[in-house]
Amino acid sequence: MADSPRSSFLTNFARKRDLWWQFTVRAVELRHRGSHLGLLWSVLNPLLMLGLYMFVFGFIFPNKFGVLAKETPVDFALALFLGLSLYNVIAETLGIAPTLIVGNPNLVKKVVFPLEVLPLSQIGASWFHLLVSLMLLIIGIMAMGRSLPVMGLLWLPVLLVPHLLLTAGLCLFLAALGVFFRDISQVVPFVSNIIMWSSAVIYPISRVQAYRSIWSVLKWNPFLQTVQLARSALLWHQPINFLCLGYTYAVGTAVFFAGGWFFRKIQPAFADVL
Repeated sequence: MADSPRSSFLTNFARKRDLWWQFTVRAVELRHRGSHLGLLWSVLNPLLMLGLYMFVFGFIFPNKFGVLAKETPVDFALALFLGLSLYNVIAETLGIAPTLIVGNPNLVKKVVFPLEVLPLSQIGASWFHLLVSLMLLIIGIMAMGRSLPVMGLLWLPVLLVPHLLLTAGLCLFLAALGVFFRDISQVVPFVSNIIMWSSAVIYPISRVQAYRSIWSVLKWNPFLQTVQLARSALLWHQPINFLCLGYTYAVGTAVFFAGGWFFRKIQPAFADVL
């Protein structure tokens, strides 16, 4: 009996996990190659970003998400940093995915090379930097004298799995589509901005909920739900909304397997185009 597309994709990835790890490390190293501080920038960049947000939104443009009773500029900056850290994974995925296959024509012509390793290794590199940012966020929470909920910390990996599936599926889909439609790279910056502004990353979700017609559409944005779930668990000491969590898992899983199916379906045509 032939394997289903789902099991075939996962089985092939499992067999090539060592190669995936090598290309993930390579992707991380390439991002900082030539710089004097190297991987130290993986820590410095989010630290500088966090400091900038705390200064801008704490002193210049004070703002609030309006969830905590006594929310301070520090609380706002930490929530903003968490949302933007999660968003950066999607932004990086959209930015680089369309060029991953096109930029490696020599690997496309190697029949034995599993091309899905290229987008998945890029996802690995993006998530490495996300994990660094999350570690700095946790340190920042404690350093600022905020309580760190143990249950929220334990729930965080569970909340982020759908985000991982979503970004991996998008990366596979765009990497394949970028081979045939090179203009996708030009549309990416605009799409990235739409995602950020439609996901309540830098503004309170209540501002959108006040407009029922807009909220009736945006509430189906899985990334918006992920951001809210992560903030609720780690920063706002709120219970997990299991209905929203289940929705993010359903969408993330569907996008991941759809992206993998699409990638493998049109992969044989890559060599003809390149």
